[in-house]
Amino acid sequence: MKIIKQSGLIIFLIGLATFIGIIFTGTFSLTQSELDTFIKEKGFKSEVIKTQLKNTIVENKDLNIFEFSSGVTTALETSNNHYNKLISKYNSEKNWAKKGEQYQYKISDKPHSLSFTLAKKAGKGFAAENTALAWFLTFGLGIIGALMFIIPDVILLGKPGIKNDGIFLNAATNRGWIGWFAFIFLVTFYILLYFYPDYIVNWVYLVDPISISISGNPAGQWFLYGFLYCVVMTVMAIRMYIKYRHNKYQILRTTSVLFFQIVFAFLIPEILVRFNKPWYDFKNAFPLDYDFFFQWNLKELLASGGFGLFILVWGIVLTIVIVPVMVYFFGKRWYCSWVCGCGGLAETLGDPYRQLSSKTLLSWRVERIIIHSVLIFVLVMTGFALYTFFTQKGVVLGIQTQTIKDIYGFLIGSIFAGVIGTGFYPIFGNRVWCRFGCPLAAYLGFVQRFKSRFRISTNGGQCISCGNCSTYCEQGIDVRAYAQKGENIVRSSCVGCGVCSAVCPRGVLKLENGPEKGRINPTEILLGNDVDLMELVNK
Repeated sequence: MKIIKQSGLIIFLIGLATFIGIIFTGTFSLTQSELDTFIKEKGFKSEVIKTQLKNTIVENKDLNIFEFSSGVTTALETSNNHYNKLISKYNSEKNWAKKGEQYQYKISDKPHSLSFTLAKKAGKGFAAENTALAWFLTFGLGIIGALMFIIPDVILLGKPGIKNDGIFLNAATNRGWIGWFAFIFLVTFYILLYFYPDYIVNWVYLVDPISISISGNPAGQWFLYGFLYCVVMTVMAIRMYIKYRHNKYQILRTTSVLFFQIVFAFLIPEILVRFNKPWYDFKNAFPLDYDFFFQWNLKELLASGGFGLFILVWGIVLTIVIVPVMVYFFGKRWYCSWVCGCGGLAETLGDPYRQLSSKTLLSWRVERIIIHSVLIFVLVMTGFALYTFFTQKGVVLGIQTQTIKDIYGFLIGSIFAGVIGTGFYPIFGNRVWCRFGCPLAAYLGFVQRFKSRFRISTNGGQCISCGNCSTYCEQGIDVRAYAQKGENIVRSSCVGCGVCSAVCPRGVLKLENGPEKGRINPTEILLGNDVDLMELVNK
């Protein structure tokens, strides 16, 4: 069995190396007629960018992706700078007619997004022309190797049960060199995905046939991400099935998040696009779906007739009615651990790193400040967005609403939720985003803390202080401190993953949905503060 595992690891690494290396393959260039067609489709009026693109990506043949990207981004910047100077000149001359005329020549596309669109049309080479083989040598080998590495654990693990033996000595699970490599790879991937999509166009070619078969359209960077997301979750879900095979709750929970990710977050939205309907993830609730009330989205939904109106009503009802009612009966676990795609990735891909979450009091204090600040930020931004929609004014209290949206989208939507939220798994644990940044988690936490039937009950008389529960708590809760005192765990941050119960050798911890009466312990009511409670316990 060890030979199978080692062979699987080698195959996986070959697939990963091929996946990384394929970025650097192929050549990119367009013919003049292809460029003319593209410019006509985009409606560009700038003669400067036409000339610049002709000089860079038409007359220069067989460019690599980095040369091609540089040519496109330089052309866009040159064109916009040219018209910005004219706008400044006419502004100083107070020639308002000429100044206004120049704006039609400016191009709003982001440089690397424009480069990506052109690169999809211009690419030639192994990935673009041998999609099936390239897919097998990357995704295929990666999946086969990972499964060969994981599945023998059914036999090698022997008796079911979880212990924390060795996880703090392993280079992969305790910030060793393997963990740091995974960190660098994940962070780099998210930076490329969000900010330099043209550099990964060869990866997108690999999933073009899959995208066309589902939505009828060639793949974009976000289809690639959605497909890769589902593949990683599926493979790591198999690992979860093996590791937690003794616990029915974990089996059901893993199956649930896998189902909601593949069906609701990936397949249904793409199928909707095939039928000319708005792309929409029906499980994605506001304020996690922070741009739901943005002007562009509301206009698109309202323009889509009855179906768009249904989505709008569903999104509002989901947020205002369904979410709090479900939290009251089942706690935030119904969403964060059973439905949410972010939680699903954290519980599958992120499971090997759950012990890295900080359990310090400082982390709890920082957590409360940051996550509630993000919630306030998104609510204020949404208020501005709705004001803009109903009044058609772009300024509120002297503040450009688009500026607020851009700041949130960049800092929270991209950097925090993507680069930090997932990329930092191997260093800070698997729930960095859920614990510190998710505005929906903050909203759910408010309800769970003060008006919910959910709690984790403890039996202090059975606790042997092994520390498994605290070690495996991804939310940074010192579960053992509660268990030793026999007190219910009622924390706004608890996502009810149940792993603390699954790893307890004595059955001390139990997830319950019981009467509200008796849910909060007297000491918690008197102190009114979980941090103060933990300080008392630790003393």
